[in-house]
Parts: sequence; C-alpha cells; structure tokens
Amino acid sequence: QVQLVESGGGLVQAGGSLRLSCAASGRTSSAYVMGWFRQAPGKERAFVARIVLNSGNTHYADSVKGRFTVSRDDAKNTVYLQMNSLKPEDTAVYYCAAGPTYNYWGQGTQVTVSN
Repeated sequence: QVQLVESGGGLVQAGGSLRLSCAASGRTSSAYVMGWFRQAPGKERAFVARIVLNSGNTHYADSVKGRFTVSRDDAKNTVYLQMNSLKPEDTAVYYCAAGPTYNYWGQGTQVTVSN
C-alpha cells in the first residue's frame, strides 16, 4: 500500500504561482510513477503531469506545458507540482496518484485562481 497526502493548494490571482506537494508513505518502492490530475466542477478528472520515479522522465498535458513543472525529492518521498502563470481555468481539485496504473490516490487539494 502507498499513502499519499497532498498539500499546498489555495487561492491565488491569475498570473500567480503555487507549489503543490504530494508526500508518499508506505511501500513507496512500488510507486514507479507519480502523476498529478485535476477535476474542475462539472468536469471529469483530467491528467496534468507525471514523473517516472527511477528515470525522472516527465510528461505534461498540453494545457499546462511550459507553465507547470513536476519534480521529486527522493529523500523526502515527495513529488511537487510547481504551477506558474496560473489561469482561472486551472481552478480545480488537484490529486496526486501513484503506481503503474495509478492504483493509489490522495485526497486532493483545492486550487482556486481568481481573475
């Protein structure tokens, strides 16, 4: 089992920045890949970014490419999502997930971007 706890959400003005954290515990060796997803009101959950833990390879949704950066701190078993140049359409609950098929999920953290 892998437990995930997100933090760092909040309210920010358009153009601002936030950094989300996802702390992993438990059998983190089985995580393999960690991803960030988001769900806006009335919409389906959507992929945002992922990082392969052993290689550091990253992949981003087109909508966030160039604005968001996913990174990891192996010593802290934590993955980060640095979000810059935020837009109102980035408003959503952000979730981190882990595992080859995203078996494990956190509880989510709210990000609200105001005009």
